[in-house]
Amino acid sequence: MCALEETQVLLFFQLFFRWTTQALAQTPAPFTLPLKVSPIKLNRASPHPPPLTASLAAPLGNESGGRLQYVSEEGLALAMDPMKGLVNFLPMIDNLQGDSGRGYYLEMLIGTPPQKLQILIDTGSSNFAVAGVPHSHTTSYFDTEKSSTYRSKNLNINVKYTQGSWTGSVGEDVVTIPKGFNSTFLVNIAIIFESEDFFLPETKWNGILGLAYSMLAKPSSSLETFFDSLVKQTKISNIFSIQMCGAGLPRDRTGTNGGSLVMGGIEPSLYKGDIWYTTIKKEWYYQIEILKLEIGGQNLNLDCREYNIEKAIVDSGTTLLHLPPKVFNAVIEAVSHTSLISEFSEGFWTGSQLACWNYETPWSYFPNISIYLRDENSSKSFCITILPQLYILPILGIDSNYECYRFGISSSTNALVIGATVMEGFYVVFDRAQKRIGFALSSCAEVDGIPVSEISGPFSTDDITSSCIPGSPSKEPVLWIVSYVLMSLCGIIFLILMSLMFPFCSLHCSRDPSLVNDESCLVQHRWK
Repeated sequence: MCALEETQVLLFFQLFFRWTTQALAQTPAPFTLPLKVSPIKLNRASPHPPPLTASLAAPLGNESGGRLQYVSEEGLALAMDPMKGLVNFLPMIDNLQGDSGRGYYLEMLIGTPPQKLQILIDTGSSNFAVAGVPHSHTTSYFDTEKSSTYRSKNLNINVKYTQGSWTGSVGEDVVTIPKGFNSTFLVNIAIIFESEDFFLPETKWNGILGLAYSMLAKPSSSLETFFDSLVKQTKISNIFSIQMCGAGLPRDRTGTNGGSLVMGGIEPSLYKGDIWYTTIKKEWYYQIEILKLEIGGQNLNLDCREYNIEKAIVDSGTTLLHLPPKVFNAVIEAVSHTSLISEFSEGFWTGSQLACWNYETPWSYFPNISIYLRDENSSKSFCITILPQLYILPILGIDSNYECYRFGISSSTNALVIGATVMEGFYVVFDRAQKRIGFALSSCAEVDGIPVSEISGPFSTDDITSSCIPGSPSKEPVLWIVSYVLMSLCGIIFLILMSLMFPFCSLHCSRDPSLVNDESCLVQHRWK
């Protein structure tokens, strides 16, 4: 009887082992990012979650492969990572604080034991750097002496920005992003010892995270950037996306507006509608191609190369929309003519003065501004539009009896820069894997329940030159150059044949000073 019972028990365990082995074999791979179940934020106008889509980076090969794969009953949105399957980006939602005036920053833990710092996110530079000594405008700094994992690389570094500069030295240490990754990873980090106009009053960040390409990295492009290290060590896709939620909110010096930096993909709950992509023209800054600007629906009618002089970039570390001088002057003229305000102080347009109204919001007086970008399909374009709530910026603390505003556009001598003022209207995708930047309507870009940004398209580019970037060769000039080269070769061959067939005449004619020979002026005249 005991033997029979033992046999039955043994048979049971064998069957149980076989069943569990098969079940485990069919179980998907574990999540590479921390899994946290939380409901999707609902729009006030709808009691149900909106349709969610996500368009992910290479190597998917097509857009449909990156669509939302699963939405649980609790509202958990899982976006598709091309390499690892389902990945959850919800822990990264609201991991930013700040506003466009003082920048958006991310909490990081650096070193062993970890030291907490707030790091400005900047897509217009490439170095990861933190304050290494106390500063009057910072609340904390990274003390390398207290980190057992810090290693110096004995590299001095000097970095200059449009505003501000700093000097320091390069080392490496471990970093953790609490609202992003549970694990630590090793990165290059610059320790700032001296700075000028870099750390500013009333800012709450203690360092900067440069998210641009290694071509801009100092002291040389061989220094691996933070995001390149992150992609390599965590195996996430080479893509990140940003949502900044400060549209229409006052710059009140508290820096409490939210935002999200999603590393490794796209979080569907952060945008509405489709993502429109434009090609990255050069991998240093995030340089794109701008085709035209419209003010209140009226084209500025400038040569499209004027918009791309030097470069046109997307930079989260820049506050305003910066325009080249000629474009800026045309915009000011168009806005002032289109607005319902007959007279305006020049100081308001140049940024030296605020405009104040007695308990009245002036946004209805100003026109929309539209920026046309070349689509991935170069024969098409699409348009991102910002409403006045994004470029007429409210400022608090000036006068209790008035509401004051700042003009959110300025003149730039070296680039057109789509800064945080514009980015607050959109969910911006930096798809480095497929060399493109995407724009979608941000789910938080609303003021009093009204959207403050728009996207439309596609539009034909038949009336626009094949390249609006100065110095970029287009197909027609290349054909002309080839034609001239072939004509020149034919001319040279003809001259050689002529000299061989009529040597006597050539020699005789060369003695006559009133004639030109093949070796002097004839070829020169042909080139003319």
